[in-house]
Amino acid sequence: MHKIILFNPRSAVAKYRIPNSILNIAASVEGKYDWAIVDGNRENDSFERIAGYLNTGEYRYIGFTVMPGPQMKQSIPLAKKIKELFPSTIIIWGGYFPTNHYKVVLNSGYVDFVINGPGDNAFPQLIDALENNTPYEFIKNIAYKSDTTIIKTTKEDLIDQESLKPLPYHKLDTFYPIEKYLGRTYLGDKTLAYHSSIGCPFTCSFCAVVPIYEARWKAKSAQTVYKDIKYIKDKWGADAIEFHDNNFFVSEKRSVEFSKLIKPEKMSWWGMARIDTMHKFKDESLSLIREAGCKIIFFGAESGNEKVLKQLDKGGTQTGEQIEEFASRLKQFDIIPEYSFVLGTPAPTPEEVMQQIDFDINFIKRIKEANPKTEIVLYTYSPVPTEGSELYNEVLQKGFTFPKKLEDWINPEWENFDMRKNPLTPWLTAEMIDKIRNFETVLNGYYPTVSDIRLNSIKRKIMRLTAGMRYKINFYKHPYEIKLLQRLWRYRQPEIQGF
Repeated sequence: MHKIILFNPRSAVAKYRIPNSILNIAASVEGKYDWAIVDGNRENDSFERIAGYLNTGEYRYIGFTVMPGPQMKQSIPLAKKIKELFPSTIIIWGGYFPTNHYKVVLNSGYVDFVINGPGDNAFPQLIDALENNTPYEFIKNIAYKSDTTIIKTTKEDLIDQESLKPLPYHKLDTFYPIEKYLGRTYLGDKTLAYHSSIGCPFTCSFCAVVPIYEARWKAKSAQTVYKDIKYIKDKWGADAIEFHDNNFFVSEKRSVEFSKLIKPEKMSWWGMARIDTMHKFKDESLSLIREAGCKIIFFGAESGNEKVLKQLDKGGTQTGEQIEEFASRLKQFDIIPEYSFVLGTPAPTPEEVMQQIDFDINFIKRIKEANPKTEIVLYTYSPVPTEGSELYNEVLQKGFTFPKKLEDWINPEWENFDMRKNPLTPWLTAEMIDKIRNFETVLNGYYPTVSDIRLNSIKRKIMRLTAGMRYKINFYKHPYEIKLLQRLWRYRQPEIQGF
């Protein structure tokens, strides 16, 4: 019986977290197949470590988890090198990027299979089929190439998360000490990354999650989440939590139950939510959530423009008025709202695109007036391949195309595209992109993020004074003096660096 390598490509320079996605796959084969984890964030030379395993002749399979952005920079050349030097190795990719771009991945010639969505069942079933030389055509959630034809099998219903095996933290600890995964952040000295649910019950047309989960959401119980976190706290000293769920606060009942359980542990935490969902939470629920340690919540505000919200297919009941009202409401609970905005969506004319950008810049300033503690995260609209969505059809009609070769994704311009900094979209002019980026610089100067723990009070005051006049008179062009300070002090950008 052959063994499995599970590879987590490098995604951070210094800050890294427990590789939950690859650890989830490890749990799916635990007790049946021997496996080893290679974490690119913890290796000086990931290929050397992988080659060491492959040279034993015991390992036949290597599974990659691949997110858009930095992970691809290591995944693409490394997968290609493995296939050249160890041609009998079966390379399997999973994660957001290969799920959304399975055709370009499989056409590369060096990736054999794509796990199309959750791999808790698909991955072990595929390994079983390959080991036993039995058909894999009817395994759900996979894609592969048969001669020149790409086959994508049917989607599986989301698995009840309570039925999944517990993550093998103890075994990960034998490869890489878990204490090293518990980093210092705004939340605490030893911050744990955790997934308590998968999916999201909404269909926003700009979101890469939608094609994977198709408006479905499944969660672990509050008791299971608490039990896992308590274990890691007691064993390795975790004192804070980042919930990396796509939407942690879908259920008010589960949120309240978890808050009651975690409150005595005195841990700080962060999660993601929707404004129109949490605005319906009772005051006592929001109060309890804060008392239980929740300091900051990420919300996809996206735009204050009703037309743009409809274009983005936000679903639910979110409006510009509600976005502003909710930011103000959270002040009484001392919960920091972290609002993301997407600027630069397509419009019939360049003038309308610029008007939308100007509208949201002014709207963001209104949000800051309503609640100055609101964290603002700015993205430039970058298309995602949501097949059949009106927005994606619109961007295709305007001449946007994704790379046709996998290697092209690691060109600098496409790497920036993945970070939603350089959109490469034909309807956005250099003037528009400069306006977005320059406003972001001034905004971050006047309101430095609380999550940059390296900025002391003196640096914050200097930056705020430097940006103050620009911010007040709406003059954003050429903010070189602010950029100089941000570069000098290595200002942290939450949208690409997290906490």
